[in-house]
Amino acid sequence: MRGLLIFAALIVVALCRESFEGHQVLRITAKDETQISLLKELSEVEELQLDFWTEPAHPTLPVDVRVPSQSLQMVENYLDSNNIHYSVMIKNLQAFLDEEQQEMFRARAGQPKNTDAYDYANYHTLTEIYSFMDMLVAENPNLVSKIVIGKSYEGRPLNVLKFSTGGSNRPGIWIDTGIHSREWVTPASGTWFAKKIVTGYGSDPSMTAILDKMDIFLEIVTNPDGYHYTHTSNRMWRKTRKPNPGSSCVGVDPNRNWDAGFGGPGASGSPCSETYRGPRAHSESEVKSIVDFVTSHGNLKAFVSIHSYSQMLLYPYGYTRTPVKDQQELHDLAKKAITELASLYGTRYRYGSIINTIYQASGGTIDWTYNQGIKYSYTFELRDTGRYGFILPASQIIPTAQETWLALMAIMEHTNANTL
Repeated sequence: MRGLLIFAALIVVALCRESFEGHQVLRITAKDETQISLLKELSEVEELQLDFWTEPAHPTLPVDVRVPSQSLQMVENYLDSNNIHYSVMIKNLQAFLDEEQQEMFRARAGQPKNTDAYDYANYHTLTEIYSFMDMLVAENPNLVSKIVIGKSYEGRPLNVLKFSTGGSNRPGIWIDTGIHSREWVTPASGTWFAKKIVTGYGSDPSMTAILDKMDIFLEIVTNPDGYHYTHTSNRMWRKTRKPNPGSSCVGVDPNRNWDAGFGGPGASGSPCSETYRGPRAHSESEVKSIVDFVTSHGNLKAFVSIHSYSQMLLYPYGYTRTPVKDQQELHDLAKKAITELASLYGTRYRYGSIINTIYQASGGTIDWTYNQGIKYSYTFELRDTGRYGFILPASQIIPTAQETWLALMAIMEHTNANTL
């Protein structure tokens, strides 16, 4: 009977969701800057409806792109005619998504009664994550509270967990996950982090020392409209869900919407682009709410924004090649953090400034936070390096969270030790 119920539920979901049947994800390896330029030209052909999972940057980095079935022959012909090497990374994306949905339904066994019973090893809907947050607050009223810093475009609360042992306007550490809605492993890791913080206080000396001096703020679903949309309509959705006047294309890339080199290279002016910057800096309520929180708090010492995928730890800047004044300290701390991360499962990360490690990107989160005086501003790109990309299997959630936690602790410990 349970098998029939799962099958029926999957049929209902399939009827409501966009299909990616026959879509392939290609891994393209450019050999020189000329081929990178050709790939950039290809990315601008909107009629092909290509979804670049990783942007064409420089020949040392592979380019992953989702190609709809109707565009596949044209893209392959273009690549072949320009002698650009490629391979098929995912042959049929929909098959992976069907398996992901089946796993979620198999794992679902009703609402857990407490956070100990929460299934950290599986992906969850927005409602389930919000319920988890409420349970965590109810279980730990002397340590955890929930702050609503604003509302999304569609009216959803922008919930932030505050971990504090008391006092007013203490130095703070900010962590956000899920700013790009299809990066499911990041909010999944965020829930694990939240539980780790509360279990660590009083039992782990390092976490206890941090919370005795500082507050931690954790926004698990930074883009709730987009995240909800990935569960109900389009698993590959990245942006916000705010309509763009004069265009049929919806949403803004919330990591190109910040007032740090806004509108410069590395962000698109086209509303149909996955990296559309928006009409103006901080136009998205999801971004503006964080901006208002950061400026009103005035005492954040670290800001960590967590994305996937590529296995990188990045610090400012993305919009300019001018090094930040704290580059050596940020670089050394990044090296320490990824060394800690690798100590658990051997997962290898690249690290460095955004512009030198991946590509130029204007309007990014941590460039703005660094310019606001938050020295320890970092962006993570979690697992993997491309085999699964945005559809990382749920079996990798806990290992990803565990190893990332070691790097986060390195950053938080350093911040704590260097904060008056």
